Amino acid sequence: MSSDLVISCDGVGKAFQLYMRRNDQLKQAIFGHWKQFYRQHWVLRDVSFKVHRGEKVGIIGRNGAGKTTLLQIICGITRPTQGNVNVVGRVAPILALGAGFDLELTGRENALIGGAILGMRRAAVEARLDAIAAFAEIGDFFYQPLKMYSTGMAARLAFAVCAHADADILIIDEALSVGDAAFAAKCDAFIKEFATQGTILVVSHDLELLATVCDRVIWIEDGAVRKLGTAEHVIADYRKSVEGRAAAKALLLKRAAASS
Repeated sequence: MSSDLVISCDGVGKAFQLYMRRNDQLKQAIFGHWKQFYRQHWVLRDVSFKVHRGEKVGIIGRNGAGKTTLLQIICGITRPTQGNVNVVGRVAPILALGAGFDLELTGRENALIGGAILGMRRAAVEARLDAIAAFAEIGDFFYQPLKMYSTGMAARLAFAVCAHADADILIIDEALSVGDAAFAAKCDAFIKEFATQGTILVVSHDLELLATVCDRVIWIEDGAVRKLGTAEHVIADYRKSVEGRAAAKALLLKRAAASS
């Protein structure tokens, strides 16, 4: 790869196994060498793009288009069914990190584990625990088991750990929905500051944020890349598509009401 190429996706596809009957998964485990007992459901097909060091790239698309699955593949949370992904540098997956937290451990202990998962030395994480706690704004809950947290509190902790990981690449999946307006503003400020020096890959429905932060945008539709280009042009075309789809739906509803 080029020396400044940090993310490369080449023909990436992802299929999940759907089992239609209760015992089919057991049958697959026992007899799968001779017969297939599942149906493949493809959520991504032939996705290819490259991200260079320092770029800010947004990913847009309707719910269920495959955006989050693509981020999970890039983060290494799941493997592609086909194609190749190469990532160079330390990745901080905002919010995805929280999925690996242990509910029985305290916020502080989970912060230590989260830092280790992100490739940080224990001493480095320990030196930043006060800053992580201050960023998360969860007060004394930082020293309580995670099972006592709300979903928003756990997400705040995950964001705080990632924000202090000295990452090369920030991967964000709707991170600004993790708290109240004040905390969302803090997250927004952190992302914009990181954007001045690091590489960002972000999934968001906030088109204004993407237009402000991103150099390029990838539009994913039905698991494939529909368009890739400058943020201005791709977002404009996406808006036209969404508005056109909404107008068509409204027309159908109007006709249905008139005929009833």
